Parts: sequence; structure tokens; C-alpha cells
Amino acid sequence: MPSSSLLPTDPSVLFTTAGMQQFKGYFLGETSPYGTRVTSCQKCFRTSDIDEVGDDTHLTFLEMLGNFSFASDYFKKEAIEFALEFLTKELNIPLEKLWFTYFKGDKEVPEDTESKEIWISLGAKEEKIRGCGREDNFWGPTGEEGPCGPTSEVHFDLTGTPCEKGSGCGPNCDCGRFVEIWNLVFNEYNQSKDKNLTLLKEKGVDTGMGLERLAMVVQGGESVFDTDLFKPLLVRISEHSPDPYSQNPHPYRIIADHIKGSVFLASEGILPSNVERGYILRRVLRRAMRYGRLLNFPSNFLIPLAKEVIKMYGGAYPYLISKEEEIVDAIREEESKFSKTLERGLKQFEKIAAEGDIDGSKAFHLFDTYGFPLELTKELAKEKGLNVDEQGFEEALKEHKKVSRAGVEKKFGGVGAGAGKEAAKLHTATHLLHAALRKVLGGHVRQMGSDITAQRLRFDFAHTQKMTPEEIKEVEDMVNQKIEEDLKVEKREMKYADAIKEGAMAFFKEKYPETVTVYSIGDFSKEICGGPHTQSTGELGSFKIVKEESSGAGVRRIRAILE
Repeated sequence: MPSSSLLPTDPSVLFTTAGMQQFKGYFLGETSPYGTRVTSCQKCFRTSDIDEVGDDTHLTFLEMLGNFSFASDYFKKEAIEFALEFLTKELNIPLEKLWFTYFKGDKEVPEDTESKEIWISLGAKEEKIRGCGREDNFWGPTGEEGPCGPTSEVHFDLTGTPCEKGSGCGPNCDCGRFVEIWNLVFNEYNQSKDKNLTLLKEKGVDTGMGLERLAMVVQGGESVFDTDLFKPLLVRISEHSPDPYSQNPHPYRIIADHIKGSVFLASEGILPSNVERGYILRRVLRRAMRYGRLLNFPSNFLIPLAKEVIKMYGGAYPYLISKEEEIVDAIREEESKFSKTLERGLKQFEKIAAEGDIDGSKAFHLFDTYGFPLELTKELAKEKGLNVDEQGFEEALKEHKKVSRAGVEKKFGGVGAGAGKEAAKLHTATHLLHAALRKVLGGHVRQMGSDITAQRLRFDFAHTQKMTPEEIKEVEDMVNQKIEEDLKVEKREMKYADAIKEGAMAFFKEKYPETVTVYSIGDFSKEICGGPHTQSTGELGSFKIVKEESSGAGVRRIRAILE
């Protein structure tokens, strides 16, 4: 199966972090339309290890190789046999370089002796098989609930030399001798939101093997960065600096990882912002920029690096090439915006830091005034041996949101209570406009706000370029075509998760209750919305775009009327 989007259908997580996420339902009893055996190479984005990026093995963006078994097709024996065959026969990795772990059991889940015995039967030496606890050898679920189970991991011995722990040195030792390359997850349980485990009706296999770590092992590198997945990018980075990579690899690695992740996030239509996914993109971009500044890189140094990433990955992911302009524009805009405040922000940080530990209000000031993500302030503070009051920051942020909530609700509310029929018509027209914009300009387009009166609509949407007259006409004609078709506007109440699964558009996740209202206009538009709407599109009249203009960085605004 091809990789799914980095934007998951599971509303409890921001990004796709594992290969199994797109198959989650098939472990819970849904019938897989792809059969009971699947393999994939899934693009993933993780921030859980962002502070470790720069070492030999951790990344934010990675590609996860996986093979999956649904509906009790195959289980432990076959999964372990497949893994060992692939590593030793296909990739010619010596068996003596491999170590294995299994779940040693706890009060809830028994010891997985079966996996241990299977490894031994296939030729693994018992002294190279270690039992580990839940932290290392029990995986899942992704999100708040879902399938999970004990795991058996394959580790590669990089050095063959035990650390000072002697015989106690093995997989999961923090000495750097081992790198985990494959995790075989045996999904036997379902975990509920309150952390209770129940047995699944059907057993399943979910494996995950990082392509970057595998490349490191096969290509004989000392880190994931010593592979052809990073070398071209590191060469481009080194063009900006007189200091060679070998002398100080840490900042080079952070920049390389972060620009790669940024390209893939931007390709999904995510734009830098101060909330949710946009905040993550802003965070990694600004972290990369800050390290570039430490190396005295020129402004806009990320642009040629972004183009290098697109060149490297365009063969596997052709949409990167078609979206290159949008990706580069988003990164250029953020780089330009941050470069203007970075120097002033760093000077302000130095003043604050001179007074000692940083309280929450001052950390929020750096965030609100200079665009410093909390993590950047923490990183700068750590370098000076200072602490940051994170709780105080969150309280200041909460108060800021409280003060501005009225304005935000107006921005995203669209139509207030008691709206008349004309406003309902215009609101229905925004749904048609939104769908038409996505079809004409691309799937990156998403609503960023709207405001409707009885006379006109104003619609803000994510897009980095001014629309051409041809694009405006195409959108206008498409909306009028759907009005002419007199499509029925259907209203349904459903669970938020089910609405997302059905493909309903939703962009303001934090505002949605568990049960939502979904409005569908034929098969042209489906959005979670509070209304009001007309009964059918034929009531709208003629749609006309009056003006298209900028509404801020990466956001365009359309003003339109119904005649």
C-alpha cells in the first residue's frame, strides 16, 4: 500500500507517527479491502524525540517500513521468520550481529516466552535474547485508545564491544553499542481510554522498521546521517559554512532533519502558525534558522535546502515536485518573518536571562512579541544553565486566549445567531466556495476564517499566491454550476471521529464537541459546521467574486456576493 498522509484521520493525534495508523481499524475488526497481508513504506513525523535529534539515530521525519497481518492471518512465528529471512538472506546482515528482545511480562500481561523460543529455533543464541519491560517491549496504542500488544525487537550490534556493564550490556543499553532496527508488534489487546486492556477477537501483526536506521546498518554508516538519505543535504549545508561537518555535526544534523520534515509538512498544506500542526512546523523551521544563525549562515539559507529535499524525494513522492512553489513560498515567508525579529528577540532574551531563571510571563513575552516558541526559549535557557517556568507560560497563554476568544469566535463563527435568509444563503455559498478553491488550487487550501453579513461574504483561506484571473473565473464558474444543479443540502448529526473518517472537512479541532453536525452538498462538499444553510443550492442565485486579496502571511481573502 502507498504511504498515507501525514495528517491522520484519528483526531486524537496531530500527525501520522507510525505505519499502522492507516490500518488501525483493521486490527479492531473492520474488514480490510486490501486483504489480510499488507506492506507499506509510511512517512511519519514525530516530535517526541525532537530534543534527541542531532545524535546518531533520532529524527522528526522518517519513513517506516512495515508488514501487517489482519484477522489472525499470520502471527508470531511467521512474523519472526519473515523478519529474520529479510535481514539475513535479502540484506545479508550477519546473524551474529543481531540481538533480540521480547516482553518479560508484568501483572497485566504474561511473559512472551513464545517469541523467545521462536528466535532460538531459528538459530539465535539464547544469550543474545533479552527480556524487557513494558517501556521497551509493549507498544501502543497510537492516540488515546486502540490495538496494542507485546513486541519483539531486533537490534544491531554496532561495535561488538560491551561497555563497563560487561555481560549486562545489551539491547536498550544507553552506551551507544546497539541500534534498534525492527519492532515486531503482536496486537493481542485493545486499550480503552481509561487504560484497561481487553483481548482482541482477532490477532494481528504490525511491524515497524525505520528506513533511515536500516540504511545506516546496510551502508555501514556510524549514524543515520551517514547515509544517502542525508549526504546530499549535508553537502548543501556545508556550502554555507567554513566549519566542516566533521568538526561540529550536531547543528548540521538538526538543520538537515528539520528542513526535511518542514518540506513534507508544508507539502500537506500546513502553514506556520501558533496553533497545532502549524505551530509544530513553525517550531522546527525556527529551530533550524536559529542553528543556521549560530553557524553564520546567510538569510534564506533554507530555500536551497528545501529544493534539495524535493530533488532527493521527488521520485518517491512526485507531488513534492508539483507543489514545490507552494512549499518554498511557505518556508521563505516564515524565514523572512522570523529573521526580522530573531536578532531583537535574542537581545531581549539576553536581558531576561541576565536576571536568572525565566518566569512564565517573560517566556510568553518572547513568544508573543518575538515569535519564540517555548521550546526555543527552553533550549536557549538550558545553554545558560537556567530554568523556564513552563506552568507560568501556559497560564499566560491561557489568559491570552481567554481575552481574545470573543474575536476568535467571531472570526471562525461565520454567521451569528438570528441570521436571516440572505446570510444563510451566503453561508451555504462559502461551502461551495471552499470546495471549489480546493479543486482549482489544490488540497492545501483550508478555511482560515469567515465573516458574513446579509449583503456579502468574506472568506479567508490558506494559499501563498495571488489567484490569477483565470483561477478566479474557474472557481466562480464552478460554484455557479453547483448552484444551477440545485443540489440538496443534507444535515446529519454524528460523532466527530466518524465525521472525519467519512472525509468531512474540519479545521478548528479544538472547538468541536464529541457530537457534531455535518452538512453535505451532493458529493461536492462535506463540512463540519454549525449552520445555518439553505435547503438546496438552487436558492442561492448567481455567485460573484468581488475581490481577491492578501489577508496576511500565507492567507488569501475573497469577498463575494450573491446577485
